[in-house]
Amino acid sequence: MSHKRIPKRKAAIAVGSVVALGAAAILLPNANASQDGSSTDAAPKTLKANDASDLAAQLQDLLGQAFAGSYYDSGTQQLVVNVISGDNNNVVVQAEKAGAKVREVKNSLATLQAGAKTLAADATIPGTAWALDPKTNKIQVTADSTVTGSNWDRLTSTVKSLGSDVAAVKKSSGTFKTLVSGGDAIFSQVQDGTVRCSLGFNVTASDGTPAFLTAGHCGVAAKDWSDSENGEPIATVDQATFPGDGDFSLVKYNDPATQAPSEVNVGGGQTVQITGAADATVGEQVFRMGSTTGLHDGTVTGLDATVNFQSETDPNGVDTVTGLIQTDVCAEAGDSGGSLFTQDGSAVGMTSGGSGDCTSGGETFFQPVTTALTATGATLGDGAAGAGAGDDGAGTADPSASATDGAGDQAGGDAVGGGDEGAATADPSATAGDDQSGTGVGDQSGAGDESGTGADDGSSLTQTH
Repeated sequence: MSHKRIPKRKAAIAVGSVVALGAAAILLPNANASQDGSSTDAAPKTLKANDASDLAAQLQDLLGQAFAGSYYDSGTQQLVVNVISGDNNNVVVQAEKAGAKVREVKNSLATLQAGAKTLAADATIPGTAWALDPKTNKIQVTADSTVTGSNWDRLTSTVKSLGSDVAAVKKSSGTFKTLVSGGDAIFSQVQDGTVRCSLGFNVTASDGTPAFLTAGHCGVAAKDWSDSENGEPIATVDQATFPGDGDFSLVKYNDPATQAPSEVNVGGGQTVQITGAADATVGEQVFRMGSTTGLHDGTVTGLDATVNFQSETDPNGVDTVTGLIQTDVCAEAGDSGGSLFTQDGSAVGMTSGGSGDCTSGGETFFQPVTTALTATGATLGDGAAGAGAGDDGAGTADPSASATDGAGDQAGGDAVGGGDEGAATADPSATAGDDQSGTGVGDQSGAGDESGTGADDGSSLTQTH
């Protein structure tokens, strides 16, 4: 895996750790109100995205094989649940009484999953990706700009064999790649130079010691990590998965007394308090922090995505990663491992890879936090103050108050290495984008090189590699 050298910058780690999700104690009180299969006039409930995710999980159990996926309609704030046409009126009534909007579709989850297996067997080509799209009830296949000639013919032939009602393919102008460097930066010195990645979320390892999650390709690239480019290592990789069933690493702090904040720094002395971990829902709004591009928002577009990265160690190889979240949030080199989260403070993912940039857009893929927690045995942190210095009294931010499409100004430098005491709470939606905080370089922590304004500033949270 090749890595570029980067100029020396002072950087601190803006991190989020999370407590157990207590979101919706949910939404099925009337699910058994009608057992006779009769129709119901129950109107779909207005739900927050997290509540919709919890309801979808419950309805998947309730509907069984009739369940064919679900998505969140952010315009109406309703959960839309796909069901297979057939003699399923009773469970449909229950789903409607639970508060979902139900629609009948042709393709079952089993059909779509079988199609994905065919793609994996016959079209694992560098620069391709596919994910299940419940809005279209199809497998959406994407090919980047490197997929041409016989590879393009092979891909389109495989998609065609599945049928136009099962799968569709589109071209992406960019190139799928992992982006080692970025986030509120963590650094490692390797033979070829400096590797920079982003810290995702603070956690507690299964043995009770403090740790954090980041991208797996970062953990594969280097073992020892620092919070400054030439600083002493502060953490060591304990587990790393890449490629394969995910892209995540568990990295343990070397000092067992380390405490880390349950928040994501979005710049300008503002933080987003992380209140839980949640599964992504197609259609929901999400926010991403990255050291190259700052805070950005977008929408979840697919789940259980498979991405075939060109191998960086084998010119003829493919690094296939499965089980990812697909979004339209922009990303650029320098954001790997950083945090993907919701406006109300749920940890959703860590940046894995993608195509495009924050000028033209593209597709970006994230490792689900919930899957990484299960695989590593880690639990989300307890909200203690940041290691080193932290933001004393820092509150939570509303990402939507700052999310547009620019960059830089949001990157923070005050979580693990120096801090804005008494930092105010932030609204990420008010700060994600070109002028995330509306302030100039250096406003975040009193020095320009900690504000994350440049592509090589190691100062914010996530993106892909």
